[in-house]
Amino acid sequence: MDDMMPLMTHATERTAGLVRAVRPEQLGCSTPCEKFDVKDLINHLEWVADLFESLGRQGERIEQGPYAGDFPERAKRTLAVWARPEAWEGTSPAMGLPMTTLAHMYLVDMVVHGWDLARATGQDYEPDAEAVSRALHFTDQMVEMGRQRGAFGPPVEVPDSAPQFDRLLGIIGRDPAWTP
Repeated sequence: MDDMMPLMTHATERTAGLVRAVRPEQLGCSTPCEKFDVKDLINHLEWVADLFESLGRQGERIEQGPYAGDFPERAKRTLAVWARPEAWEGTSPAMGLPMTTLAHMYLVDMVVHGWDLARATGQDYEPDAEAVSRALHFTDQMVEMGRQRGAFGPPVEVPDSAPQFDRLLGIIGRDPAWTP
């Protein structure tokens, strides 16, 4: 918890800032995440925040609701739940995974979807190097399960010499060179 909470907090705050900067006319723009336009991506982030808030309380897996435009507020609640030491204990009854694994899943979502949103809306984005390193290490271990569950797409070839963030994007199915 001690080393993950700052990474989760920074990645969440960075992504929330990107969401706040989206202009209404950008909601229909395409994103690097093929199944989402900007509005759908923000709605997905809202669901991620709600889901991980519930999971952090040892609660149920919840379904995605309609777009509300309140991701930053939801994300604050999620971080508050995960700031409690008991959120990190044991295994999630809803997901059957260790709570530390869920925290890493959340981190990957914040880091990668922050990039998706920034690319789609022309915003600057520089993820925290340690968050990228942790996300890449975790994803290397979980990529096959992620693909089986539909969370990751087919890999995009990225040179081994590429920056860590580009390699992370390639592993989960994003083209680091994507532009709108």
